[in-house]
Amino acid sequence: MAEFLSLHDAVARYVEDGTTVCMEGFTHLIPFAAGHEVIRQGRRDLTLIRMTPDLVYDQLIGAGCVKKLIFSWGGNPGVGSLHRLRDAVEKGWPQRVEILEHSHAAMACAFEAGAAGLPLAVLRGYVGSDLPKVNDQIKFIECPFTGERLAAVPSIRPDVSLVHAQKADRQGNVLVEGIVGVQKEAVLAARRSIVTVEEIVDDLDVEPNACVLPGWAISAIAVAEKGAYPSYAHGYYDRDNRFYKEWDAIARDRDAFTAWLDDNVHNAGGQS
Repeated sequence: MAEFLSLHDAVARYVEDGTTVCMEGFTHLIPFAAGHEVIRQGRRDLTLIRMTPDLVYDQLIGAGCVKKLIFSWGGNPGVGSLHRLRDAVEKGWPQRVEILEHSHAAMACAFEAGAAGLPLAVLRGYVGSDLPKVNDQIKFIECPFTGERLAAVPSIRPDVSLVHAQKADRQGNVLVEGIVGVQKEAVLAARRSIVTVEEIVDDLDVEPNACVLPGWAISAIAVAEKGAYPSYAHGYYDRDNRFYKEWDAIARDRDAFTAWLDDNVHNAGGQS
């Protein structure tokens, strides 16, 4: 069952050096506060999983937390490249990062398979793609019923998943509103999970078919107001588009990035 902890204590307990960590959230509800706490605690040699790595993973990579990235697209949405990721892959700064690239469809299927406790995901995909040449996790199998050639990838089973949501009730159930990506699957697939929320409420007051993460599937809940900023939280605050544009210049330069990290993460304190 979910335990209410400070973000510092949740990360200290569940995110260890060398673990496989997933931080999901599509367009909004990206868990920036959780990612910054991982940086502050100096975690190293992490394998990061995310369908669409953007700024928070650029920051984790630039901070030296990451040894491997499993993903399906990486970039600064609407702006350009992730320069800390490129620097790590191309020039090994601050350390070299191994990358394993999938398609969006394969990642989505792998999350679903992990949530279901299955060892692999099967899909129609990768026909004509060169990704199988550089990703040894992509295999092809024959359907035992039709003989069709299908792609297979390992299910995603992170050591710990971190997601952000709008609110949790006092029983530890969490409501995710607005655009929903694979947050629910990421939590259900993980051995442990941390969910940051904008607030704790007495009653979620949910409509039928709302996306609710049940308390039994969550390890820890931590309040982190504006925990998705500079992305947005539907119903709470807007996306800071200016920051995404500014990040391009910050991330291009190692010294500018290091100064930003010191000012806005290391010396900014954590969530209580």
